Amino acid sequence: MGFNPTLSLYTYPTVSFPADQRKCGQRSEFLLGSGAHGLPFLPDTVSLAARRRCLRFRSLVTEVSSRAGGAPSRRRVYRQSQGENALANPPFKQAASVVAPAGAFLAFTFVLWKLVEKLLMPKPLGTAYAKNKTSAQGINWSIAPGSNLLRGFTAKVDRESKQTLNEFAKELRSFPSVDMSGRNLGDEGVFFLAESLGYNQTVEEVSFAANGLTAAGMKAFDAVLQSNVVLKTLNLSGNPIGDEGAKCLCDILVNNAGIEKLQLNSADLGDEGAKAIAELLKKNSNLRAIELNNNMIDYSGFTSLAEALFENKSVRSLHLNGNYGGALGANALAKGLEANKSLRELHLHGNSIGDEGVRALMSGLSSHKGKISLLDVGNNAISAKGAFHVAEYVKKSKILLWLNLYMNDIGDEGAEKIADALKQNRSITHIDLGGNNVRAKGVSCIAQVLKDNAVVTALDIAYNPIGPDGAKTLLEVLKFHGKIQSLKLGWCQIGTKGAEFIADTLKYNNTISILDLRGNGLRDEGAICLARSLKVVNETLTSLDLAFNEIRDDGAFAIAQALKANEDVKITSLNLANNFLTKFGQTALTDARDHVYEMNEKEVEIFF
Repeated sequence: MGFNPTLSLYTYPTVSFPADQRKCGQRSEFLLGSGAHGLPFLPDTVSLAARRRCLRFRSLVTEVSSRAGGAPSRRRVYRQSQGENALANPPFKQAASVVAPAGAFLAFTFVLWKLVEKLLMPKPLGTAYAKNKTSAQGINWSIAPGSNLLRGFTAKVDRESKQTLNEFAKELRSFPSVDMSGRNLGDEGVFFLAESLGYNQTVEEVSFAANGLTAAGMKAFDAVLQSNVVLKTLNLSGNPIGDEGAKCLCDILVNNAGIEKLQLNSADLGDEGAKAIAELLKKNSNLRAIELNNNMIDYSGFTSLAEALFENKSVRSLHLNGNYGGALGANALAKGLEANKSLRELHLHGNSIGDEGVRALMSGLSSHKGKISLLDVGNNAISAKGAFHVAEYVKKSKILLWLNLYMNDIGDEGAEKIADALKQNRSITHIDLGGNNVRAKGVSCIAQVLKDNAVVTALDIAYNPIGPDGAKTLLEVLKFHGKIQSLKLGWCQIGTKGAEFIADTLKYNNTISILDLRGNGLRDEGAICLARSLKVVNETLTSLDLAFNEIRDDGAFAIAQALKANEDVKITSLNLANNFLTKFGQTALTDARDHVYEMNEKEVEIFF
């Protein structure tokens, strides 16, 4: 009888043991059944000890019973529905051969299933898991702009984020300039980086602008400024530190001898914050520039700052743009300026000071013993009446270099007064009269002054409806007179006719290097006129802005040909954005740019 390794449930196998193993039981064949719980059992004829010993055997040999002579036996299938009588009737040897393997198979399957169940079934949420989840919540800081990690990230992400911040903190110890603006660091992030900045003995400028810092975060700079003695510029703009944060910071800076420039623009400061800054200015003699733009400082805060100017002898620049000083604030500030000798720049843009406020301010500046070189009173509801007071101050000033009257309403009458003042003034180099409802008459007055004034180098008349007539009057003068280097005529309604006057002036003028002609409706005709002048003669213009002018491909082709034809062209910046160019016009300009570079190795930036 040979061995067959294949077991079929449609045969009646017998279970046989090798000769040396038969001593473990009284019989070499026995029946394997199943108990009440599906577990295998042995017949009563086999002793319990023998049964235990037999279960230790490592191998079972399955023999398929056969009839004498090797003829196959009739196949019989056991059906449980046959009952006990059916089970007892077959010969004992044949019944054991079919039931024993089936019982062993069931037992093995049961054990295997329990093992798999333990491995695959999820564990219940215990206390340890809850602790891990709680500890993973919170803010994970990242150095990438705007990438402050959100809650619920895994512990691995938390570790990686902190590791990255640790590496960046090490680098902070050696950078000469640190710009961490707009990175959503928050108070915790600033405290984390404070130590590294404290160790950095080379950094002179650091910016933590727009990082969501509050008053609590200001305490981090106490340690930084105690150990860092080389830091000169601290930018905390765009953080809602409020008045409490300003007070905390001023307490830290009161004895600091390093910081020269403090920027607190858009920091939610009110009058109390301004008072804290004022007290700082009274005691600190090292600060040179204070920026408090776009806050909520009212008359009371302006008064406090004015009082500080009486005592302060070091501040050079004061920025108060976009606050609520009004006429009363300007009046208070004027009194403080009378005794101050150090201030050089005063920025009061957008404070609604009006004509009365500007009158008081100009009176204080006239009595000022210092040397104001930059005065910005733009967007302050100043009319021709207020322009008169400005003109009176301009006549007397011998130090003023920059005058900004942008976005007021001085009109032609006010422009005429400013022009008369410029006849006597020989110090102003930059003048901004943009957005003042000045027309051809007012521009004509300014133009006549420029015939004899060779000091003004930058003139901004943008956003004034001067039209082609006003452009003609101005450009006829600039063709052979004046020293204007920067001319801004954007949105002045000069049209195609005005472009012809500009093109004619560019043939002869040898000073204008920056020309702004945005939003003037030049169209293709105006662009072609300008191209003719650029094609051969002009060798001074470096920046030309033609945005918003309804220029199409024909105008682009003309300008492209001009760039290719003039080997001495000086243009390095050409703006044609917001026009009607197709890919053909853009390609022509791109080819011209490449040609200029190949021929002269000069780079021309073209904006579409």
